[in-house]
Amino acid sequence: MSRKPVVLVTGANGEMGHGLIHRLANHNGFDILALDIRELDADIAPLCVATIVGDILDRRLLERLVSEFEIHAIFHLAALLSTRAEFTPETAHEVNVQGTLNLLGLAVEQSRWHGQQVKFLFPSSIAAYGLPTLDAKHEAGRVIENDWNMPTTMYGCNKLYCEHLGRYFTHHYRQLAAESDLQGVDFRSIRFPGLISAFTLPSGGTSDYAPEMIHAAAQGQSYTCFVRADTRIPFMAMPSAIGALLDLMNAPAEALSTHVYNIGSFNPSAGEFAELVRGIFPDADINFESDTKRQAIVDSWPEDVDDTLARQEWGFRPRYNLTQAIEDYLLPNIRQRYT
Repeated sequence: MSRKPVVLVTGANGEMGHGLIHRLANHNGFDILALDIRELDADIAPLCVATIVGDILDRRLLERLVSEFEIHAIFHLAALLSTRAEFTPETAHEVNVQGTLNLLGLAVEQSRWHGQQVKFLFPSSIAAYGLPTLDAKHEAGRVIENDWNMPTTMYGCNKLYCEHLGRYFTHHYRQLAAESDLQGVDFRSIRFPGLISAFTLPSGGTSDYAPEMIHAAAQGQSYTCFVRADTRIPFMAMPSAIGALLDLMNAPAEALSTHVYNIGSFNPSAGEFAELVRGIFPDADINFESDTKRQAIVDSWPEDVDDTLARQEWGFRPRYNLTQAIEDYLLPNIRQRYT
């Protein structure tokens, strides 16, 4: 019985999973295997050759995938996000680190089966950075990949460590063994800024104040923002993020000088974003009441990132700037959602 060649998407029911599956379904030659801890939503399930309800910590399940499918690429989107991770850091470590380790092991096994490298696309985060003070944040400006890698959250620690795991599996896995597996994994990662989606609701990220703001305004609900109005971090519209993942996947290996890339798009302050929302929804009731603990986390993230490497090496360009993201993407789709 021949195995089915597929691309595996974990965390398929999440914000990014929805958009990625739609894009992959329109890409010639990709059959999609979707994995999530919940049954897949009805709008994306028919786009997949198979859907599996299960946990990335379930090694027996992953062994079953190895035997039933021929996996050539993995988009590992499953994660416990930043806010929730702070309430259950041990669980976050299990899901975010052990789950990633399990899937890297699956990639090695798959490469042994079909004799080709498995591309491993890993969404990392600006949470991997940790700036110690607001003054340092302001002075740092646009941060490059190798600076300020001192995260203050469990989520950020998890992401940074998994980046190192990816490098290890690509270049040093079982390096003292008689027969090493150095050709098994091709690990590629993007440190995403805060992501704003028009189609799925925010789900626990510490940067979710921006999407929460516009979703609340579209429903006529008041919103109290949990950071100061002057808080500034980079953001990106979800289609730009998904396009970047696919562009990085398709980039020739010889063009890439690193495994982890920054990308950015726009970085309004929370107050500037609120003014834009009020310009669209004049009755929007948006207030600011800083939550001291969550504020400290956001203050440790850079005001902006330097994405020169991504632009030079694999042609990254964001699909939307701030005005386009609101007028062409967020506004029409969110209005339709709540009509």
